[in-house]
Amino acid sequence: MTTATLFGYSEAELADLGLSVGVSALILFMLFIIGHMAWRSKAGRYGTAVLYFVLALGMVGFVSKVVLQRVLLT
Repeated sequence: MTTATLFGYSEAELADLGLSVGVSALILFMLFIIGHMAWRSKAGRYGTAVLYFVLALGMVGFVSKVVLQRVLLT
């Protein structure tokens, strides 16, 4: 039985790549939204820092998961 591949990558490898690229793109878009929200509300320097810290804190979990996987699997 042969395993189906696309450009030499298995389905699991393509799914992992798509998840990493897709979630990374969403994280960048969310950072843009946070910056736009800070600009529209005239939050100032301190308010902008607080918005980025609080709202971007949830993204740290995904980034740390990727870093830990790279470190532990190599």
